[in-house]
Amino acid sequence: MANVLYINSSVRTSGSLSRQLSAEFIAKWKAAHPADTIVERDLASRPVPHLSEEMMGAFFTPAEQRNAEQAQTVKLSDALVDEVEAADIIVIGAPMYNFSVPSTLKAYIDHIARAGRTFKYGPNGAEGLLKDKKVYVFTASGGVYSEGPAAGFDFLATYLRAVLGFLGITDISFIRAEGVAMGEQAVADTLAKTRRSIEELIAA
Repeated sequence: MANVLYINSSVRTSGSLSRQLSAEFIAKWKAAHPADTIVERDLASRPVPHLSEEMMGAFFTPAEQRNAEQAQTVKLSDALVDEVEAADIIVIGAPMYNFSVPSTLKAYIDHIARAGRTFKYGPNGAEGLLKDKKVYVFTASGGVYSEGPAAGFDFLATYLRAVLGFLGITDISFIRAEGVAMGEQAVADTLAKTRRSIEELIAA
């Protein structure tokens, strides 16, 4: 039995391909693994706040030295870290906005990237503490960025690989719905390809 953390970051509650495809994956995963626990976190309906000076101060204050206000400030971040620590599998719906991740997802990552909790510094530099986890990222974009002349504009995949890797998560699969602004046939083709990928991942 595994714990699955399912995160959505699209601001669209309808018409979002990253939501649609990640939901299809979760439904098929549930059918194949009925004993698994699914925890859902929707960053559109329940956004986490962007970092503030007060938050940063609380994060870097040892727990035993925090005052009541600081303890309250870190409460959400601690809950998010607990959630990701407990997950064996993480499924992320992450549409490409302006070549990168939605700001809601960036804010979430800022809350879980915590020195002493999800990474630490030692004599050999930084060490990620979130190990032995599998991540599936479902992303959608108007253009094609996995290859070709626009590949250099893909800061979504490069950022997620870098920051998750920094936290110790290196087993990451990207399932892309690309070129969805290029006409109906392009949408149909990328959806068919993505759904084949889902079937293969579930069967693996």
